[in-house]
Amino acid sequence: QVQLVESGGGLVQAGGSLRLSCTASGSLSIFVMGWYRQSPGKQRELVATITSGGSTNYADSVKGRFTISRDNAKKTVYLQMNSLQPEDTAAYYCNTRSGGFKWGQGTQVTVSS
Repeated sequence: QVQLVESGGGLVQAGGSLRLSCTASGSLSIFVMGWYRQSPGKQRELVATITSGGSTNYADSVKGRFTISRDNAKKTVYLQMNSLQPEDTAAYYCNTRSGGFKWGQGTQVTVSS
């Protein structure tokens, strides 16, 4: 079973940037990978996906601000987050597009106004 470890979260002021990383214990190369986020009391939301070939897709709420990328050799998926807003505050997770791996612990992103 592939294990996922997310990192890179933190506290940032509105307008700031963070880069999240998700490193897997096994190969991710064949999977469509995604970044999700979840705020207290809300359902987990898929914010970005990337195919094995590098095609990307974004939720409207983050389009133009977030960039997903991957390095298959490093078994790592990244999420560059720019122009962060308080509404981006959430725990961020990565997983396959179908959520097929065991969920990691996530990384907390907190954006202050």
